[in-house]
Amino acid sequence: MAHYDVIRNLPHASTVARRVELRLLALKAQETEDPEPLFDALADLRDVLGAFEGGVDPPESEGDEAAELAASHARKVVDEIERLGLGDDRLGQAVRNLFECLGFAKEGAEISLRAGEDPGSLMRPG
Repeated sequence: MAHYDVIRNLPHASTVARRVELRLLALKAQETEDPEPLFDALADLRDVLGAFEGGVDPPESEGDEAAELAASHARKVVDEIERLGLGDDRLGQAVRNLFECLGFAKEGAEISLRAGEDPGSLMRPG
């Protein structure tokens, strides 16, 4: 699957994770049935990436570990988005961007579709 290859950027991943959270709040995720697992996964993602907010990328080994952990929490977020039926194109794009910033661009191009990104979107890699 086509994807954008970008250099891992954990500070920007933190910003994009916040966009995912804000988008979910705009979609009224808090009003869905059993939203706790979604917000738990978002809190876990925020905990991992919060250390890099507004900062610089850590050394490679620390960055690799943080990116892996953040991606595992982001996968849970997508599972919950799918379970709750909250996906939309803009949210899917943010999920793709998050995975790109974590260094998992190929996975992001795939998982973003589960979060609602339109496969025909002009924003998707071609």
